[in-house]
Amino acid sequence: MTLYLDTADRAAWDELMPTGLFHGVTTNPLLAARAGLDYARIDWQAMAAHARDLGAMELHAQVAGPVEGYVDWAGALYEAGRIAGIETIVKIPLVEAAIRATPAIKSLGGRILMTACYDAKQMFVARALGADFIAPYFGRMAEAGMDAMDHLATMARMNAGAGKPCTVLVASLRSPEQMVALADLGHDCFTISPDVARALMNCPQSIAAFESFEATIKAR
Repeated sequence: MTLYLDTADRAAWDELMPTGLFHGVTTNPLLAARAGLDYARIDWQAMAAHARDLGAMELHAQVAGPVEGYVDWAGALYEAGRIAGIETIVKIPLVEAAIRATPAIKSLGGRILMTACYDAKQMFVARALGADFIAPYFGRMAEAGMDAMDHLATMARMNAGAGKPCTVLVASLRSPEQMVALADLGHDCFTISPDVARALMNCPQSIAAFESFEATIKAR
């Protein structure tokens, strides 16, 4: 099971990365805006170093700006990771203009993730491009009225027996219960928000049992 923390909020990194649950951090322009950051002005070397210091093995960030600049943007992110001592992975949206830029980004030698996936058919694109990851937006798919579970089940089957599978990194999750249902389909790689991470660590019955144990010790 591989978990990533899906946020650009460094306070959330500071809180949750020390739990040891997370292999790395994922982010994008929307998450940066929610954290009060100007995506175009982010110092990726500093971000990568901060993630590394907290124990992250990977930092995933999404290309931004004019598509003509995607290759340079990706190269700069890879270099920021190299200097900081952490692997940086470039996220590329599954839209035609970005798809056309992907072979040149791939030629830089770093790993890539195809993001904003809403349909199992997009696995063909990711696999054909040699992508290392694909990120289906499970919660958004369900909220759009799509049969998200069926698409994710199909994606799991498409990877079965593959020579070099494209890791399905499930994103846009709303609860640990969704993670459990997806794990039952065979998925084992998830990126989750701080709120879902907190919910994952807290079970009322476990807390009650722990408090009972502690009360018993104090009573003796």
